[in-house]
Amino acid sequence: MSDAILEMRDITKDFPGVKVLKGVNLSVERGSIHAICGENGAGKSTLMKVLSGVYPHGSYGGQILFDGEEAKYSSISDSEKHGIVIIHQELALIPYLSVGENIFLGNEQKSGGLVDWNRTNVEAMKYMKRVGLDENPTTPVEQLGVGKQQLIEIAKAMTKDVKLLILDEPTAALNDNDSEHLLDLLRQLRSEGITCIIISHKLGEIVDIADETTIIRDGESIETIDMSEPDATQERIIRGMVGRSLDNRFPDHEPEIGEEIFRVENWSVQHPTQAGRTVVDNASISVRAGEIVGIAGLMGAGRTEFMMSIFGRSYGRDIEGKVFLHGKEIQTRTVQEAIDNHIAYVSEDRKQYGLNLVADTRTNITGAALRKLANKASFINGNEEIKVSEQYRQSLRIKTPTVMQNVGNLSGGNQQKVVLSKWLFSDPEVLILDEPTRGIDVGAKYEIYEIINRLADEGKAVIVVSSELPELLGISDRIYTLAYGRITGQMPAAEATQENLMNLMTIENDKEVAA
Repeated sequence: MSDAILEMRDITKDFPGVKVLKGVNLSVERGSIHAICGENGAGKSTLMKVLSGVYPHGSYGGQILFDGEEAKYSSISDSEKHGIVIIHQELALIPYLSVGENIFLGNEQKSGGLVDWNRTNVEAMKYMKRVGLDENPTTPVEQLGVGKQQLIEIAKAMTKDVKLLILDEPTAALNDNDSEHLLDLLRQLRSEGITCIIISHKLGEIVDIADETTIIRDGESIETIDMSEPDATQERIIRGMVGRSLDNRFPDHEPEIGEEIFRVENWSVQHPTQAGRTVVDNASISVRAGEIVGIAGLMGAGRTEFMMSIFGRSYGRDIEGKVFLHGKEIQTRTVQEAIDNHIAYVSEDRKQYGLNLVADTRTNITGAALRKLANKASFINGNEEIKVSEQYRQSLRIKTPTVMQNVGNLSGGNQQKVVLSKWLFSDPEVLILDEPTRGIDVGAKYEIYEIINRLADEGKAVIVVSSELPELLGISDRIYTLAYGRITGQMPAAEATQENLMNLMTIENDKEVAA
């Protein structure tokens, strides 16, 4: 007999001009791990915001039953009182506060009307131990990696007597080890009777951990799969998500590689605040016209720091080394100088560094090269701005009814296309893509890969940084490996495997392979 802790019946949700949820049904068994899969914009996060009270009762249609009673939550705090806790992809931690302070934020441990710090830290350690976090509770959160910050969020949820824990893309920013630790923790919580809902685009993890998987497509619930069934495979999930088979995750591509366009020599970067700590150590790379070069490395290897320091010295201090474009040394001391030298950088954090979330799509697309739209009096031609952004909306297939739509309302995949459009409008010869498909569904990933291939075919030099080795193997022509800030190897992608890349990514010696 079914023992559903949650039932969502015929849920509908409208926003101005668009119907996001069109009668979604969801049933979650008590003490299970239930996955929700779907393309970006399918309505997954909206459904969870309806459940958790972000969108209050009365603002949506349908009925919610939780723990046998009808739920009519008016806020997040309302749903939390009933044991529903949601952890969003963008973690809600205050970096300058300690671990203990964050765990009890809004639920302070008081004595006589004042915060009892000793009690705060002692109680925090109990919850930290429960999630496997071995840190001092007085440690500022900003000093910890994303994997440990995820554990802090779960420890925080444990303090609220959680019955249903919802995690939105919990492993999107984690390396393999941190991801596996988090999944093990979810298995432990399941054994303790806590129900979990996980939204994820990492289908291998879904197949590995979920008891059931509900697929949502275009705002409708397509099916719920019993993951113990023999045909409960990644291919079946993909077919449900995109409405068709996706036989090859990476588009076929025959590169036409020309002469060297871009070269970095003997590049070294010091940590911006920790004196004596070298983050990038004497690294050299080169990229040719029409070539897609991958950068592989474990978290903390210095991949993003390397790329950001090249692009206008956006990271680090005491930077040394040389940058060459078409064999001629150039300067990239500021972001504008890098742009003027036809270098573009798509950040791994599109929401913080890539987009203005409160501005419209048009403004975001044209933002990096407004000079191209200005007349002699430095006034922007508004009609031309709309025309340009509309051209990118169509060519990159950005799903938005109009370029005047606020970019914060777009799905992750479409936001990523807006970021790409912004930098393509700047006419780059060198395009650096840092985690270009993070948090993006399998269908949107394929479209991003097609765009990357198209840029290479246009003769651009493309650098792709990714924590997903299958992705680098699938789209790169050549791959460099980084370990502890040093280049430890390079090889044609056709000769690379996950195993030999991982060996190079974990080398601890002073040998560097010339670019």
